[in-house]
Amino acid sequence: MFTGIIEEIGKLQRVTTQGPSMEVTVEASKVLADIQIGDSIAVEGVCLTVTAFDGRSFTADVMPETFRMTTLSKLGPGGKVNLERALQAGGRYGGHIVQGHIDGQGLIRSRKQESNAVVFMIEPVNKDQLKYIVDRGSIAISGISLTVVRADAETFTVSIIPHTLAQTTLTDKAQGDSVNLETDILGRYIERLLRFQGPKSSGTAITEAFLTENGFM
Repeated sequence: MFTGIIEEIGKLQRVTTQGPSMEVTVEASKVLADIQIGDSIAVEGVCLTVTAFDGRSFTADVMPETFRMTTLSKLGPGGKVNLERALQAGGRYGGHIVQGHIDGQGLIRSRKQESNAVVFMIEPVNKDQLKYIVDRGSIAISGISLTVVRADAETFTVSIIPHTLAQTTLTDKAQGDSVNLETDILGRYIERLLRFQGPKSSGTAITEAFLTENGFM
């Protein structure tokens, strides 16, 4: 699990593509401090497993599903990526619950300066994601924990402070670029619970009538 607080920007040292899969080697420094084989590191918000490392970089595999769903397939040597190690027990929890399981990609429709902030308008490629995106809710964009300013039927906006912009790959993003999106896991679990009917005989289905009867609505 991650928090969406980026530790550093890494650089892709080597990218080996084999059909719909990849092996990436990422040049880094901070995330290498206590690295071990099998560790999880979020790369542009994508949870990857360390398969090799040295004093300057780490290597990870990208499986076909991840290749298809994320922006990693569009990156090559020299590309910059956000990096975050998995949350340690007892560590500060500065963002929100981020799994590193990308729901899909988003397209930046606009980037505008507003006083000291930069406002990004993003359109999810999969419009079904919009039902999980709410005003003032949380979302991870390329691994960055952000607060949704406004969401409508087609797009949503986020406002980025100067520190976040400077410390993440968003600083180089412009209109037309793609980003990885991970919506809030809580909303997805709630939807699943509301839809799940279970065995017909169990009588445990969570429905609108059940919630009303038990004082939740």
